[in-house]
Amino acid sequence: MSFDAATIDAEQVLSLARKTFEIESSAVLGLADRLGQEFVQAVGLLLACTGRVVVMGMGKSGHIGRKIAATLASTGTPAMFVHPAEASHGDLGMIQPVDVVLAISNSGESEELVAILPVLSRLGIALIAITGGPESTLAKQARITLDTSVAKEACPLNLAPTASTTAQLAMGDALAVALLDARGFREQDFARSHPGGALGRKLLTHVKDVMRSGQAVPCVLPEASFSALMREMSAKGLGASAIVDATQGVLGIFTDGDLRRLIEKGEDLRSLTAADVMHAQPRTVRTDALAVEAVALMEQYRINSVLVVDEAGVLCGALNTNDLMRAKVI
Repeated sequence: MSFDAATIDAEQVLSLARKTFEIESSAVLGLADRLGQEFVQAVGLLLACTGRVVVMGMGKSGHIGRKIAATLASTGTPAMFVHPAEASHGDLGMIQPVDVVLAISNSGESEELVAILPVLSRLGIALIAITGGPESTLAKQARITLDTSVAKEACPLNLAPTASTTAQLAMGDALAVALLDARGFREQDFARSHPGGALGRKLLTHVKDVMRSGQAVPCVLPEASFSALMREMSAKGLGASAIVDATQGVLGIFTDGDLRRLIEKGEDLRSLTAADVMHAQPRTVRTDALAVEAVALMEQYRINSVLVVDEAGVLCGALNTNDLMRAKVI
């Protein structure tokens, strides 16, 4: 199927898009004006829940419900989504009396959802409704009702759920944000539930997780010849080598940059030892430090490699910017 771009009314397209933004933003702002004690009570009920928050919704409200459940779960509130139609065919067994049901329906009359309300009531399960029908069956059955009614949909026909689903989503996000704050949920907690994300890598990856260790770490004794130092650097490919004492205590470091500077000075390299060319007391990082701390150290001092030591200053490993990039820390 193809379209002739020349037949598209650009002004009409842009006008409808802007009108959509206007209607949906007004719908969300309208929620703020209606927010009151019901919201506070809902947060309290969810906070006190010893089970899980079970989010339910049909159609577009179901899609919104899945997102709300995922947001709650990732911000410290155990949650899952249960499809109302499937609940009538066995999935109600997934819901326990210790759970709280968060039911979403714009009309508040979704047949599949209304059908299971009596069962939820008999089980003594607390019900919070997110609905645009404050006088609906769902609202009347709920312990707490959060009103997400909108003046009109963004759809020109006023039929497709648009502004109403935006309002539902915003209400769910507001609950999640209020709950995470009440729980004292912090960056470290978020990282633990997002170990594969950028924040997770930054807050959970330690130097010991990404450093080179054992035979992969270039090091020589201070009396090593300059040629021996070069062979060690070339073999290990770090772009630097540690100079250590007999107990592996770090004495210094020599880098590719140091080599370039020596050549520029015209030094007789064959007569030098590792002790002659090393930088004493180099910048180091501990094995238990976060990898981002190594990044900050390298950026601060404009270095590409850093040695890793234990609490006694004994060489344990080494890493460079390439290692950190491979670990996606930078």
